[in-house]
Amino acid sequence: MRIINIFFISLLVPFLGLLSGAYLSLQQNASALHVPVGNLEPYLLDLTEYTLSLEENIGFIQQSVEEQQLQQLENELVLKELAQRTDTQKKLSDEIYEQRILNRLGPPVNEHSSERVEIKIFELKGLGYRGYIAKIKLHDPSVFKVVLSNDKLGESETTSTAVRRTNAVLGINAGGFFRLAQDGKEYTLPIGNTMIDSKFIDGFKPSHNDLFFAGIDSEGELLGGVFFEKDKLMQLKPLSGVSFVPALIKNRKPLPIPSKWQNQKQPRTIIGEYGNDDLILIVVDGRQSDWSSGVTLEHLQIKLLELGIIEAYNLDGGGSSAFVFNNQVLNRPSDGKERPVATNIVIMP
Repeated sequence: MRIINIFFISLLVPFLGLLSGAYLSLQQNASALHVPVGNLEPYLLDLTEYTLSLEENIGFIQQSVEEQQLQQLENELVLKELAQRTDTQKKLSDEIYEQRILNRLGPPVNEHSSERVEIKIFELKGLGYRGYIAKIKLHDPSVFKVVLSNDKLGESETTSTAVRRTNAVLGINAGGFFRLAQDGKEYTLPIGNTMIDSKFIDGFKPSHNDLFFAGIDSEGELLGGVFFEKDKLMQLKPLSGVSFVPALIKNRKPLPIPSKWQNQKQPRTIIGEYGNDDLILIVVDGRQSDWSSGVTLEHLQIKLLELGIIEAYNLDGGGSSAFVFNNQVLNRPSDGKERPVATNIVIMP
């Protein structure tokens, strides 16, 4: 609108000059041609009034353009102030949510903070079980890594070995696996789908028997589910992930536990997420009556919801469960020592 008004004014100004010149020319020509000026006066008066009207309109248009410019400036200032308020309110909201999480988790027993990641470690204690929790803010999603044992398919290594080898600050065991003997050699192979740096290890395999894929996307947010088609999974832009069973919580609601997994106290390894996109990694010890008997998945679902977790998946547990921070194995593996596994999740410093 402003451009049109200015363009209109630029046309009117020279037009007014022409009208004035035409008025003088008419007077002179009327005299030269012996045309009675009186006969032209009504037309000239109309022309004069129209000219004055145009001048007034031009003044109004100029004022209107200035008012529009002023209004636009005021609007920009208002929008800027609203944006600042929104940012302040979001920060306040994030701080309130963070404090609520910490109130539920209790005081951290250890921490790590850098430009790329913030990690807080908490003890987990329940009736008859113990474990550890890591709450993780991924400022840089690339610090979250799924690693094959010795970076080779078919091999195995302990979680603490994987942490040391990759110079990670935190590590837990990851997806399920099976052992295969072939040509006199034993191979440790991950089940389902394993993804590293957005690439499938050993190709995509459709889900079966509640087998899920869980990991993070390119934004560092948790993703997971049962995927029968590769395209459906790739639409979520997965970065890294592993497979196991069962999924525990989705959209703040507990999911049905398959019958063969029901009401069994076992060591557990869990990956989950809070509503502010913080990741949660949990290991619960078990099979040790003097320390921790383990926990059922049903009870674990209740505990996760009490902690405010909105999505969670059960990773490989039992003797595989291991929690390593700053090169120390914090939990007590049920085998009395760490079990070599096919894949681990490590968090880089």
